[in-house]
Amino acid sequence: MEQARFAGMVQFRSPEELSSSEASMVEDEPFLDMADAGDLQDKPVVLVVEDELLVRILQVDILREAGFRVAEAQDADEAFEMLRRRVDVRVVLTDVDMPGSLNGFEFARLVKQGWPELQVLVISGKTAPGPGDLPEGVAFVAKPIRPATLVRLIAELTSAADQI
Repeated sequence: MEQARFAGMVQFRSPEELSSSEASMVEDEPFLDMADAGDLQDKPVVLVVEDELLVRILQVDILREAGFRVAEAQDADEAFEMLRRRVDVRVVLTDVDMPGSLNGFEFARLVKQGWPELQVLVISGKTAPGPGDLPEGVAFVAKPIRPATLVRLIAELTSAADQI
């Protein structure tokens, strides 16, 4: 079953209901194998910060299927609490538009100030960064993002975090 997004909502459709262009996009997407559970203990943690539950579930599932260990938070406050408690987080994936006092750009800036060793990827389907929005060393990608692209970017950031 494939999903289509409409104004912040997710609609699930069977492969038969997809247009030919949508179906070709699904067919082009490689299947991501799950790593052995024992191998996960050696992997760094990716913290996914996303307020939309279905989007967060999808991102977490994609990353777990690719073999990453994943922690999740619904907003910046919950993410900060998690970062204070967990020393195994190496990469933070955050949305821009979140409830609370901080947006994803401000959150990314504070993460880099408090945890400069962490890699941060900011994603948004609504808001692109303006001049000065992203601190040095923080990446941005516009939504929608293909699962294989998300996995590749997180793998690159994880690798960069291991070099620090």
